[in-house]
Amino acid sequence: MKQILKGAGIFALAMAAAGTAAANKADDTLNVAFSKELENVDSYFNSAREGVILQRSIWDGLVYRDPYTGEYQGNLATDWKWVDDKTLEFNLRQGITFHNGEPFDADDVVATVNWVADEKNGVKTQRNVNWMESAEKLDQFKVRIHLKAPFPAAIEYLAGPVSIYPNEYYAEAGPTGMGLNPVGTGPYKVVSVEPGKRFVLEKYENYHKDSPKGQANIGRLDIRTIPDFNTQAAELFSGGLDWIWQVPPDQAESLGAMGEFTVANESTMRIGYLQFDAAGRSGEDNPFTNKLIRQAISHAIDREAIVASMLKGKSRVVNSACFPSQFGCAQDVAVYDYDPEKAKQLLAEAGYPDGLEIDFYAYRDREYAEAMLGYLEAVGIKSNFKLLQYSALRELSMKGEVPMSFQTWGSYSINDASAIVSQYFKLGSLDSAQDEQVKEWLDVADSSVDSDERKEYYAKALKRIAEEAYWLPLFSYNSNYVFTKDLEYAPTTDAIPRFFQMNWK
Repeated sequence: MKQILKGAGIFALAMAAAGTAAANKADDTLNVAFSKELENVDSYFNSAREGVILQRSIWDGLVYRDPYTGEYQGNLATDWKWVDDKTLEFNLRQGITFHNGEPFDADDVVATVNWVADEKNGVKTQRNVNWMESAEKLDQFKVRIHLKAPFPAAIEYLAGPVSIYPNEYYAEAGPTGMGLNPVGTGPYKVVSVEPGKRFVLEKYENYHKDSPKGQANIGRLDIRTIPDFNTQAAELFSGGLDWIWQVPPDQAESLGAMGEFTVANESTMRIGYLQFDAAGRSGEDNPFTNKLIRQAISHAIDREAIVASMLKGKSRVVNSACFPSQFGCAQDVAVYDYDPEKAKQLLAEAGYPDGLEIDFYAYRDREYAEAMLGYLEAVGIKSNFKLLQYSALRELSMKGEVPMSFQTWGSYSINDASAIVSQYFKLGSLDSAQDEQVKEWLDVADSSVDSDERKEYYAKALKRIAEEAYWLPLFSYNSNYVFTKDLEYAPTTDAIPRFFQMNWK
């Protein structure tokens, strides 16, 4: 009923605003809303999705991955080669200038890599950079990046979160200055920043013509933080906004039915999963050390029904502990179909013919969690539901104090299985399985420069994870985008809207 009333509210809002909408195609300004505050725009000191989106527009990396084809192309670098399994050599593109006029060359690459790779400098998401040891200048437009260990996913990271900063400017400005006055080589330059409130960007007229990103088409971006969806909708109707995203499914359906806007939906790389304390870190009375219990819960939940009735759109049921497009994400794994009778049978075999009581943790999407609780109760499993803030749940998980939880992971849009499966199954603090065999296989997959060998060993690890039911992968998330009909935009599965690829019709 709550969702229906929200939808009705949107229709009422539309009626009130009828005839007032006026897109900003005329002044070549795309007005955008973000729901979450972003305090620091420096891409190495935020981990929010909004920060990733701004990063791709403001800065460039050495490499670019086409989001539609998956092809790697040179960006700040023209080409590259593996010198050995721990050394990458890049020829850099010449004639590029940063937004502040500083010329780009090898000094910028070396300074950036050496600074972010130094753990004491405190880059927020260490896993994005801690595989690099250092960078070495060979000449003005040639560099080598030295890795700490063989890391075949290096090109994927260099095409994503590793942005190149101007060495002279960053040495003086640091993260604080870069956050208030960002300077990159990207297709948009920043005009003004109101931390947590507003970011204004303009097309960079001197953007290098050979970039695979292409030249920006829209002249100006005005991005505001508007946490409340109803306020976003009101501005969309009145013409104050041209583009919004992460619109809840029911509201997206309502907006689409009006015919006034374009509604686009796409699956994202974020997947939901149930994590079980198979290693028994949370106490002696933990039932999840018994594989039969983990398998019973896996059969008890109707993932297809949750996707169809709640997530909707292009979300899909996921069976492997990764997103299907990621390199090495083998799909030939054990599948747990919805079968409540089998769930009850497995509980009985495990010594719980009358069911059991468990603690169930989550940090988001209460309605999805409550649906799962209902399925568990139907087979005799009572749950003590504990909804925490993400940081609190993560801390408990790292301490090994969480018997079972519903969590999600978006892999930072890294299209490689190492960004998820190796994050959670290599005996680290977030590994609730602590399976040494899985870790051994992942070590091979994470270090081999042989693509076929990587696929083979990721497949071994993923099959064992599924057979042992260490996780129950649930579904991929999707995102709804609503925008003026004057705008051309095609969303991608990495959930990174690329403003520089948008066009006015």
